[in-house]
Amino acid sequence: MVGCPILVIGRSGQLATALGRSNSPGLHCLGRPDLDFDRPETVDTAIAEAAPGLVVNAAAWTAVDAAEDDVAGAERANRDGPAHLARLCAARGIPLIHVSTDYVFDGTKGAPYVETDPTSPRTVYGRSKAEGEQAILAVHDRAIILRTAWVYSPYGRNFVRTMLNAGAKNPVLRVVGDQRGNPTSADDLAGAILSIADTIARDGWRDAFAGITHAAGSGDTTWHGLAVAALQDAARLGRPMPVVEAITTADWPTPAARPQDSRLDCTRLHDVFGVRLPHWRDSVARTVTTLLANPAA
Repeated sequence: MVGCPILVIGRSGQLATALGRSNSPGLHCLGRPDLDFDRPETVDTAIAEAAPGLVVNAAAWTAVDAAEDDVAGAERANRDGPAHLARLCAARGIPLIHVSTDYVFDGTKGAPYVETDPTSPRTVYGRSKAEGEQAILAVHDRAIILRTAWVYSPYGRNFVRTMLNAGAKNPVLRVVGDQRGNPTSADDLAGAILSIADTIARDGWRDAFAGITHAAGSGDTTWHGLAVAALQDAARLGRPMPVVEAITTADWPTPAARPQDSRLDCTRLHDVFGVRLPHWRDSVARTVTTLLANPAA
């Protein structure tokens, strides 16, 4: 497993939880209040005391709609804090893996996005994440930006868990069916990050690692398709199967405009790091099984 100390930032989030549950030796998770991007001095202290060989930033402001009303908060969490972290890592020669999002795109391309496509965010959240990417790359030449999408897991709040809870209480659900993307298991993404860490520890740093890489579940679907799949898996385990009606984005207005088609092309992840995430359908089934076995996770 990983041969150098890894500091994971974002202790209570889905990805940080998945990384922590991997039980990888040398991996240490820190989050608020011990490490808080709103208090830069805590970041300085954490880096100095942990002396990591690799840092993974899994912390972010991910409340997409709430960001529209707190622009400064989203910018601190998604741009300014990560940029400060990147400067600290650069000064010490520590590689940094920073997790970003498909929401840096507006979803109008009509085909999966590659890393070199220009960003065009439609939301405060997406803009703050896009600006965070560029701020990191401007100050650190050993930074890996992993863009992912539609993250779910057995831990914390996420779409799959919300659908299972709703399906247990309601005979009919209405779910948006005209937005398309790549559902990504936090456990699968954690495995990809640890594989990248292994490669760096084993082979040393290579310049080809640096920059932006897409890392999302294989295959794509809509929110409606993801809901149906999760609920079908739950039904096979004894839960009731509700009727799931597909609605349009216009039928479910939100403060922040979601991209219509934010599919990510993950070819670079395989070509550079030899990693390919499992198909989303298989991973959803595993997540549902875990959730129903331990609903309080």
